[in-house]
Amino acid sequence: MFVSCGSQEEQTDKSKSVKQSSQETQKPDKSNKKENALKKTASDKKLKAGFIYIGPVGDYGWSYAHNLGRKFAEEKLPWLETISVESVTESDSARIIDRLIQQQKCDVVFTTSFGYMDNTLSAAAKYPDKLFMHCAGFKRSANMENYFGDLYQMYYLNGIMAGALTKTNKIGYVAAFPIPELVRHIDAYALGIKAANPKAKLNVRWINAWYGPDKAREAAQSLIAEGCDALAFTEDTPAVVEVGQEQTQKGKQIYTFSHYSPMQSYGKDSVVSGQLMDWGGMYVKILKDIHDGKWTNKDIWWLAKEKAALLGGSTTDIINPKFIPALKKAMIDSRELGKISAYDLVMKRYDQMRQGVDVFEPFTGPITDNKGKIQIKAGAKASKQDLLDMMYYVDNVEGSIPQ
Repeated sequence: MFVSCGSQEEQTDKSKSVKQSSQETQKPDKSNKKENALKKTASDKKLKAGFIYIGPVGDYGWSYAHNLGRKFAEEKLPWLETISVESVTESDSARIIDRLIQQQKCDVVFTTSFGYMDNTLSAAAKYPDKLFMHCAGFKRSANMENYFGDLYQMYYLNGIMAGALTKTNKIGYVAAFPIPELVRHIDAYALGIKAANPKAKLNVRWINAWYGPDKAREAAQSLIAEGCDALAFTEDTPAVVEVGQEQTQKGKQIYTFSHYSPMQSYGKDSVVSGQLMDWGGMYVKILKDIHDGKWTNKDIWWLAKEKAALLGGSTTDIINPKFIPALKKAMIDSRELGKISAYDLVMKRYDQMRQGVDVFEPFTGPITDNKGKIQIKAGAKASKQDLLDMMYYVDNVEGSIPQ
């Protein structure tokens, strides 16, 4: 079962959290909030879960993906009832949480946007006999837990392909908001590019919108005008892919990598691969643990090993067959694996990622930022906290991160 993933109309103040994430994380208190909530849900025959989405479920991105996961869990768990509310702004999230608890009588509420974090934490204190699951954040309490499925490994693999295929050595990225999640993805993409092609540089355009097809289209066109011939992005529509397809049909090959959803159908001559996220399995596990009285407030972080992060621009193709010959022809000098084709390197790394970060971690030093500072020492691997706090560009990314 495939479920896509995306990110969150959040405001730019989300970036303020990164520098204090480790300090501000709430420690579980010693009250009986969690016990009360678990006793209630475990004793009930049915469990009702509410989901709050930042965008429309038809955005073909983040909210669409979470909604597929919700539906999958409801199909798999006969005792589960769910309800969802879409296009909820951060400022209105507290009211919607109240509505789901007070009027809809939900036992657990999933808030699926980084900017909902503080209101979710407040609600957890307000309703100690309920459980709260917040996606992508770092604050928690006795009855509130964080969960996330991250795609940085897939961006690294996309980067290998982009670096191998580019003819201009100029590669672009259309980004939503300057928060650690996106910087992590940009850097992973850049590291993949560098592994395949040390001469290539990555250029980033920030559009300050999760759902902004017009802005994304304009940014993609601008990057192409500056010579970029491969584009990845974080924005919850296929606008960048459509620009790539239009340019390719006019005779200028643009390579694109779809984001969170299977967008290959929007760019059959442009989409090389992409990142897909399956939220379904995670939602089933979380809800089953709640129902069975096994829930804890320990944060959840799923990657390729857990089959949450998947490679591909469609649900059937890991790589668009149109581009496989060129990737097999492109040879890379790998320090670890010797002379190897881009195609084989992608497959090798993907297999290693599915075994776990102990087998292969893209953020393994030495890694230097684009200001010359060593960020990860030689031989060291980035910790989870390193990844969650990442707010620097690696050395083959042009420019600086907006403040």
